[in-house]
Amino acid sequence: MHRDNAAEPLVKCLVWDLDNTLWQGTLLEEDEVRLTPDVLRTIAELDARGILQAVASKNDHDHAWAKLEQLGVAEYFVLPQIGWGPKSKSVREIADRLNFALGTLAFIDDQPFERAEVTHELPEVRTYTAGQATGLTDLPEFSPDTVTVDSRRRRSMYQASFRRDAERSDFTGPDADFLRSLDIRMRISRATPHELSRVEELTLRTSQMNATGVHYSEDDLRALIDDPDHEVLVTTVTDRFGPYGAVGVVLLRRSPDAWRIKLLATSCRVVSLGAGTAILRWLTDQAHRAGVHLGADFRATERNRMMEVAYRFAGFTDDPCPCQDASAPTGAIGRLHLMPSPQPTPDTLRLEAPDLAPGRRPGPDSERTP
Repeated sequence: MHRDNAAEPLVKCLVWDLDNTLWQGTLLEEDEVRLTPDVLRTIAELDARGILQAVASKNDHDHAWAKLEQLGVAEYFVLPQIGWGPKSKSVREIADRLNFALGTLAFIDDQPFERAEVTHELPEVRTYTAGQATGLTDLPEFSPDTVTVDSRRRRSMYQASFRRDAERSDFTGPDADFLRSLDIRMRISRATPHELSRVEELTLRTSQMNATGVHYSEDDLRALIDDPDHEVLVTTVTDRFGPYGAVGVVLLRRSPDAWRIKLLATSCRVVSLGAGTAILRWLTDQAHRAGVHLGADFRATERNRMMEVAYRFAGFTDDPCPCQDASAPTGAIGRLHLMPSPQPTPDTLRLEAPDLAPGRRPGPDSERTP
């Protein structure tokens, strides 16, 4: 079974107020504020679950950040918004910088006025009282079904991405030259059983770069791995700043005359690297080598316009073709089609990938670099 991503989403980032919320006391009135052990446990547990945490506080920035460092928790927070503007503006800035939908953010504050202001301006953002802080880890929206290796290091990967972005802003020259300077290495491989929780998480968390918005459970994915007519492919990326982790998943159905991309999803963190384009080029080239047509399931949503652009730019059209089999989706999910042609690997990255030629299912040892 699979379920639609339209269900109530998990919280991807919790934004904390500071005074009498994260810590006890008001910093401008009493420098010796206190962080309780229960709140510290909540911060550490949310971080371990892969939920990012940020700050929106009306305080002097340098003073407040120094206090977070003194308390030993500054490292847990990304994109701190500490100043005197509206909290809703800070929350929106965090969402925009993370490229997260507002419905995946939560805000916690002891002041009813601040919660109301955020709710009025950003109704999608869920709000919580300071008294709920120590119970957040018991709530379903803060409790992912599985916690993967990538989940546990999500904060460090985002922090690396901010350093990468800072260097990019200082780089003078064409974007392609900057990408080449990153020493990007992309690996596409067949998913193994122990990776399935990471793949499931990708189908659940991605929205902007998800071609259908369909979530596949770990059981669904295990069944597809065991099906000789299907490929479950996972993409990982690293560069000189460190690993991005698992950033893409492809579910591919193969038949003698046509291949069908049932799902293509990539993390928004690798959009600027051209990851989606690189995956589509590789799939198109593999289909050309196999002498088959290439189809793709697609459902337009409010968030995945970028994925449609990627498909159209790759040459996919709505043109019907006899290659489209009876298993083609109906209803809101449509079918795109492409007559494949040879595709070079982008010169901004190094790609390692398997050969999907018909009749061959090589193991990891037979993967090659095009």
